[in-house]
Order: sequence, then structure tokens, then C-alpha cells
Amino acid sequence: MNAKNESAGGSVRRLGGQARTLTLQIAAEARAEWGFLTDFMASAFRANRQLGSGDRRLISETVYGLVRWERRLEAVVDELLALAQGRGKPEALSPAGRQELKLIVYELRNGLPMEAAKADVRRILRREVDLAKATADDAGLGRSAGIDRTALQLSYPTWMMERLVTDLGAAEAQALAAAMNTRAPLTVRSNGVKASREELVARLAEEGVVARPTELSPTGLLFETRVNAFGLSAFRDGFFEVMDEGSQLVAEAVAPPPGGRVVDACAGAGGKTLALAALLDGQGRILALDSNGKKLEELRRRARRAGLSNLAAREVHGVELPAEAKLGAWDRVLVDAPCSGLGTLRRNPEARWRLTPKTIDGFPAQQLSLMVTYAPLVAPGGRLIYATCTLLRRENEEVVERFLAERPDFVIMPLKEIWGKERAARLGDGTYLKVYPHSHGTDGFFAAVLRLPPRK
Repeated sequence: MNAKNESAGGSVRRLGGQARTLTLQIAAEARAEWGFLTDFMASAFRANRQLGSGDRRLISETVYGLVRWERRLEAVVDELLALAQGRGKPEALSPAGRQELKLIVYELRNGLPMEAAKADVRRILRREVDLAKATADDAGLGRSAGIDRTALQLSYPTWMMERLVTDLGAAEAQALAAAMNTRAPLTVRSNGVKASREELVARLAEEGVVARPTELSPTGLLFETRVNAFGLSAFRDGFFEVMDEGSQLVAEAVAPPPGGRVVDACAGAGGKTLALAALLDGQGRILALDSNGKKLEELRRRARRAGLSNLAAREVHGVELPAEAKLGAWDRVLVDAPCSGLGTLRRNPEARWRLTPKTIDGFPAQQLSLMVTYAPLVAPGGRLIYATCTLLRRENEEVVERFLAERPDFVIMPLKEIWGKERAARLGDGTYLKVYPHSHGTDGFFAAVLRLPPRK
């Protein structure tokens, strides 16, 4: 929580007036139930259309920062209150006063000069305190130790840090947690059906956007210009979709054969569905399934914009599949399963406070059930691809192992057999796709490819 992590360059531009009030309001709404931050933000901006783009950007960055650093900010504020009480008991601090003080601490730790905050702190606490205490490296850490200290320092629940350490080791877990406290890049997938990646770069340049090819995905572009991607004509004309580079790699790992038949079993709004349809160059057949009809309608709209007609979207209920989902008839079946989403904490920082150990422990059974449900669709010689955007073994490798125990007719197809040894090692362990924010710059993703051998 410092200028390097949260501020674009040195001293922050401080929020004021209506923008400051709205920032505190959005953060309070998010804290009330730790719902999806993007929804709160969108609702607030719709109700305040007069805000300029600069204010919107600063509000968004500040709210995301406040949510990311909630635990650490709480601890620092407690220390400031203790300092104030040490000089005589201050007046009781209202909830609104506490939230405003947290915002000031956040600003101080991101480069705001102390002189600029003194008057506000004095107004809230009714006395002077040493604000240097709020910006110290050990601010808020008190006597915490071990994993609890690391979790507090990086502002995570201790139980979550413990699980990351168990799976990744202390050093890797700390590097990962630190990376997930930074702003995610704006990455898009070029739609090869309409233009090459190089042609899209040129098209974006005409709109004043500088973009460069991603290093890992052959279809991705990283925006270097901060812009509302959805407002660009290149987006409205279907030349790209906003999509994390790691998500693009999952679609690539599906590797649909030319003219192939593919099921996307948990399609949602269809990011990977569209990527798969584009990989097929508009040929073959994609069947997108999901239990949420509204998301599938969004998928249909996106497909029309992208100029893709080789897909159908169908709503499913439980294990009852549509007649089109014929057993043993599909070259590839992707199960992009619901998961804890720990790999996407850069974009969804509120999830760290919403999730509980019980919630996470409930996912593996659901994930296994989905694999068992959709495995019969795979044709002999075809592949079942299991993917998540989480980082935990119990939702990833252990689910695959449990599935193989139930369906020993499937075998693991190492990623190196699809991408080659060098690339597979760069993007995982040679067997599975495993990418992380701290080592790949992507969101965290896992994918396993399981092959059903052809009939003898």
C-alpha cells in the first residue's frame, strides 16, 4: 500500500467535493455485504453521469485500493486512535468518521503530503496525531507474527494466506499476494475473424490508442493507453473483446481441430466461447451451455457483434442437457467450472473478504459433478478440458485426480504434447496450464486436458 503499488506516479491527486463523497459511499456499499464491486461502481456512475473521465478513473482506483487494503487500513486507523487516546480520550468516532480516516490513511500511504491531511485528521479526531506513524513500513502490524503478520501486512484474511502458503510455499505465496494487490492490465483478444492482431493495432492507433502484442497469448493486445475500451469504435465493430491473457490461454489449450465440434459447458457470457469460435475461424460448431439465460443472451449479442455464426447458446437446468448435446459426439468439451476465483483478486478485490473457508471447501464437489456430467459428451479420441480461475490444489489438481478415479478411461494429456515442451513449461509444469499474476502478469488460471482414447 504505497505509491509504487497504487499511484500512477508519486503524489496522488486528491479527491474532493462530490467525487470524494461518492468514493466513500461506494466503499461503504461494498463493505455492507462485499458484493461485486464492479456492480456498485457501474450503478454509482450511471447515477452521476456528470462526472468527468478523470474523476471516474480516480474514484475507481481509490475505491479498489480501499477495498484491497481494508484489513491493513483498519489496523492503521486503530493505531492512530490509540495515539489520540494516549493524549486524552477523544470523542467517540462515528462510523463515517472512521471511514473518512481510512481514506486519508490510504492517501497518505500513496504519496499525499502529511501537511495536506493534518487539518482533516484534526477535524475527525479533535486533536493532532503524528501522521508519520500512518506511513511507516510497520504501520498497523503491532505485535502480529508469522503468517498472520504477512496476511495483515498485505491485507488478506489469515486463513486465505495460510492456504496459499500451504500450496505454493511462503515466498511464492507472498509474491503472489503482493501482485494481486496491484491494478490489473487492460488486455483484449483480437478477433481474427475480422482482422489480424497487427491490423487491430493499426485500427486502434487511429483512435489514439497505443496497444502492444501480449507475450504469452498469440491473440492478445495490452493497452498502454488508459481508455474506456467499450467506447471505442473498434470494440463496437467487433474487432476485439476485453479478455485477460490467461483466459485466452485457456481457450487456446482447448485446441479445437479445424471444423471441429466443441461444447463450452459453463459458458456464462461467453468470453471463451467467442475465443473458441474465432479459433475455428467461424467454421465448425460451438454449443454454449449455461444455467443463466441472461448471460447467454449477452453471449448471443457479443457473437453478433463479432460476426460469428458458428455457435448456439442453450440454457440448461441441472443434469438435463438439450437434445443437441449428443453423447459421444464432441471433439472438445470445456468445463470452465465455477470456483473461488482467487486468481482474479486483482480485478475483484472484494472477493477476499466475501469468501470463507466453508465456501471454498464447497466448490470441489460441484466441480467434480460438472466434469462427470459433461464427460459423456466427449467423442472417442476427443478431449475434456477442465479449467478454473483459482489457485488452490483442492479446486484444481485434486479435482482432476478425483475425476480420473471415477473415469479411468480418460487419461491426462500433458500440455507439452499440445504446445511443445518449452512453451508448456513456461505456462505451467509441462502437464497443466498454471499461470499466476506474479510470474506471468496474467490472472491466475489452471487448465487440465484429459483425452478419451479412441475405440480399438
